[in-house]
Amino acid sequence: MPGGSHRYRPPVPARGPLGLPDSIRACLFDLDGVLTRTATVHMAAWKRTFDSFLHDHEPGAPEFSQLDYNRFVDGKPRADGVRDFLASRGITLAEGAPGDRADAATVQGIATRKNQLVLEELAMHGVEVYPGSVEYLRAVQAAGLATAVVTASANGEQVIAAAGFADLIDVRVDGVVAAREGLRGKPLPDTFLAAARTLAVEPAAAAVFEDALAGVAAGRAGNFGYVVGVDRVGHADELAAAGADIVVEDPAELLQERA
Repeated sequence: MPGGSHRYRPPVPARGPLGLPDSIRACLFDLDGVLTRTATVHMAAWKRTFDSFLHDHEPGAPEFSQLDYNRFVDGKPRADGVRDFLASRGITLAEGAPGDRADAATVQGIATRKNQLVLEELAMHGVEVYPGSVEYLRAVQAAGLATAVVTASANGEQVIAAAGFADLIDVRVDGVVAAREGLRGKPLPDTFLAAARTLAVEPAAAAVFEDALAGVAAGRAGNFGYVVGVDRVGHADELAAAGADIVVEDPAELLQERA
């Protein structure tokens, strides 16, 4: 059993023009790493944040790596990512409070610092989109399926607007919405389930598109009808082990396979 934590699930037939099962009525997309290239921006901001912290508080500790990002941070709310990475290094910090100064040695202080850096990165480099993903998003809309973006980012609205595909998204569940509604972050399925409820679609009739291990696990935990792993960083096996029904390098591959 891949990963050791998921029940066996028979393969789900996927025959339609979108490369999805015929039963799918909605597509729920993660944002960073699936629709936009901001995952690289987030990785850079996390690395600067954690490397600085480790240099000051754990001299000689290995630097934050791409593997650390994939396993402990990607797809999660900021504070959860801070806790999980620090726990992997045996470090426990005081929680602090939202709005802690960026130089505070607390979970919330580190989260604040990371957000400052990611906003700086976005301001300098803007928002890049994956053309194949936007092509797929347009095909989903043309086919009459509902769409949602489900992201842990508190900057989801701004990123979607800057990326230029707000007209292709029916529902947005981001970090702001999650905080307001008390939704727990990925790998728990709460945010995906909230998007499906808002679209009036049962989870079994919705497909999840995720590049993060935590996001794929959330899609599987929510019993969604189809989970597409999007492999941008070379961890296809881990996405499959986390519960993806199929792994592609870009969603447009699903159109090509069915063309």
